[in-house]
Amino acid sequence: MRELFSDEASSTSKDTSVLSPSNSKEKSEKLDVKSLTKEELIAYCAKRGWPRFRANQLFQWLYQKGVNKFEVMTNLPKKMREYLQEHAIINRIIPSMQQQSKDGTIKFLFQLNDREDNNKIEAVLIPDFFPDGAANRLTVCVSSQVGCVFGCQFCATGKMGFFRNLSHGEIVDQVQYINEIALEKYGKKITNIVYMGMGEPLHNYTSVTQSAAIISDPLSIELSPKRITVSTVGLTKQIKKLATEQQPFNLAISLHAAIDDKRDKIMPINNSMNLVELKKAVQYYYQAAERAITYEYLLFDEFNDSIQDADALASIVGWAPSKVNIIMYNNVAGVALNRAREDRLDLFLNRLSKHKIRATVRRSRGDDIDAGCGQLAIQEGAPRGKSIA
Repeated sequence: MRELFSDEASSTSKDTSVLSPSNSKEKSEKLDVKSLTKEELIAYCAKRGWPRFRANQLFQWLYQKGVNKFEVMTNLPKKMREYLQEHAIINRIIPSMQQQSKDGTIKFLFQLNDREDNNKIEAVLIPDFFPDGAANRLTVCVSSQVGCVFGCQFCATGKMGFFRNLSHGEIVDQVQYINEIALEKYGKKITNIVYMGMGEPLHNYTSVTQSAAIISDPLSIELSPKRITVSTVGLTKQIKKLATEQQPFNLAISLHAAIDDKRDKIMPINNSMNLVELKKAVQYYYQAAERAITYEYLLFDEFNDSIQDADALASIVGWAPSKVNIIMYNNVAGVALNRAREDRLDLFLNRLSKHKIRATVRRSRGDDIDAGCGQLAIQEGAPRGKSIA
């Protein structure tokens, strides 16, 4: 597996000696510059008498050029580089494995820097192709947590329980590394990002919003916020906060059942934040942000795929301008729920159409390598983390 980032923007050789476990004690005594937001990085530089443009240059080296050593930041003054080498470090997540599906989906396993806990995460590159085989959309599905506390019954990640949040740097590292893969493999950078990997993004609100801001920065990957989607199981307080703060990216709500009794059975969060509370949050969000919402709806055979379920879903879509993304479930070991049959999918879609609901169907991608929706999980056999389930 190729090493993570180049020491120089134009170099093909890699050096990850800075990431060696033998340096862990030294690293712990120094400031990780990737733990700082752009504003904090500017303040850090100002405190040392370095002008703002030097902070911007440092930010660009970190997030656009992806270097992992200060000495290669050749447009920074020598004394500044020497100070950073002595007092700071650049932490990176480390790619440890990748698998490619027969449909082109690539799943990546990353080792985090907390090697004593041996935490790992997964991220996925999902390519779509033009008829001639050229790459069209290149979507990255990123993780925001190690595991997840919310324990949705259909989700492999939820079965892990929760271990810890990712930092904004660890989230951006996933995108940055996979963007390099996309450039090498397809000759174009990634086109979309979805925060739909391991974890509940809005449970890690600060790191998620900070990472999205970095990813969209002109001195970083410069991906438009319109091409970034953050998903949530329905954390109502955080949904309202997104609107109040005018966060510019898209919001998707993992609904998966449009009737409280059914949602209670598969999503424990619904016991404390039911559909009545979700409606209030959604309407507040639209009134404040004036952006449409996407509802993600996993279709389970003879559970949430009836005409009555479609009618209930149509009612929810009426809360505010929105659309529905029907997801064909990727079966997970130990889960009794199964993917809906095609005939039931057709009936469900026809019913939504009668309500004039805009709905698309997302077919399974990468399920042969467990890279599909709800399938991301690691630490098999390890103790289970915290969970509300």
